[in-house]
This record gives sequence, C-alpha cells and structure tokens, in this order.
Amino acid sequence: MPKTISIIRGFKDESYQDFHSRVGEIIAEIKEGNPERLHYTITLERPPKVSVIPFSKDKIAMVSVRGDNFDGKEIVEKAGGFSGSFRVTEALPIKYTRDWPEGEPTPGVCLLTLFRQKKTIDYETFIDRWHNGHTPLTLKIHPIYHYSRNEVTETLGGPPILYDGIVEEHCRSRKELLNPFIFFAKSGLAPVNMIKTYFDVKGFIDYGSIETYLVTEFHVVG
Repeated sequence: MPKTISIIRGFKDESYQDFHSRVGEIIAEIKEGNPERLHYTITLERPPKVSVIPFSKDKIAMVSVRGDNFDGKEIVEKAGGFSGSFRVTEALPIKYTRDWPEGEPTPGVCLLTLFRQKKTIDYETFIDRWHNGHTPLTLKIHPIYHYSRNEVTETLGGPPILYDGIVEEHCRSRKELLNPFIFFAKSGLAPVNMIKTYFDVKGFIDYGSIETYLVTEFHVVG
C-alpha cells in the first residue's frame, strides 16, 4: 500500500496549541477523503534546553497517509507552512501492537529524524549502511519499542528540500529517550555507544542536514 509523508511547519509566532489546532483541521479534512490509514506526529512542546540529542526548536507536523487512490497531498499543499510531500517505502524492524483508541496519543514519546545521504558515497552504499549497519545498531543500544524507517523514493511537491530518510523512534517514556545514560545503554556502556553512534551516523548521513524533533504521535485511521 503506497505511503505518502507530508511536512507542515509551524510559524514562529504560533503557539503549540494553535499549531496543533491548525494541523487538526487539516487532518479532519484528509480523513473525509477516506484514506486507508492516517496518522501524524507533531511537536506539542518546546524540547529540553539541555540534551545530547540536538533537538530543533521549530514546530513541525508529519502527516502520513496510506491509500491506493488518495494521499491527501493536495489538501496539505494548501496549508501554511507546507514543506514538501514524499513517497516513501516503510520498514518496521520493530513495531508495537496498537491497543489504544484512535485519536489518542501513542504512549510514550517519539524522536522524529529527517536526513539526507552523505554526499561522498553512492546511494547503494547509503542504503546498505543505513539498513544493514545503523538499524541493527539502533535496535541494540536504544530502548525503543517501535521503529519506523522511511526511505524516500520520490519528492511529490513543495519547496526544493530533499530528504532521503525519515525515521520515527518510539520510547515508552520521556526518561528512556531524554536520559542519555538510558537511551544509549540498552546494551553496553552509554558513553561508548554514544561514540559508536556518532561515527556510524557520520559514515552514511550528511551530518549537517539532520533535523531531530521531540514529537507525539496520533493514529486517526487504521
């Protein structure tokens, strides 16, 4: 089933509550188109001032639509702050079983990461390093219980901002994500794993392109 991801960015003078309300209106309109699946992740609060994860302070919402005949792209494109739509191939190396109601926030907290391929390697090497090197490392050292790996296969519209990868990593609690001595210590010592992660990421990602956000997920349909 095709999956389309669209990005909406909040305005600087817009409160988190107003941004969420605005995105909620867009989600309601997309829902009327009867997508087979619809969920979104969104920044609901400012990230911590001090963190080993370089969280962006910008507001962002990522709208994910699955469907053979409807992707919601035309609706999102009309939104203020629209920042591109992308066709993706999703993999779920580890996944939760959803047992909470539609419309309720997914338990825990989510780390949303957007990035581009390292310029000095070819695409095949990028994919191999990401899928066969970094993914196993992530699952080994981080206490995540859901990992959505989205390989961007096509840019569908919007400003010329190209992402090659979009990843959602879910932890069961804020402490698991925000405490580095927990987030990097599922297996092994946290300081050692931090160094491993840094050099591993620099091996296949354009490090300066990385955007990381502290977000909350909502399932709306499916």
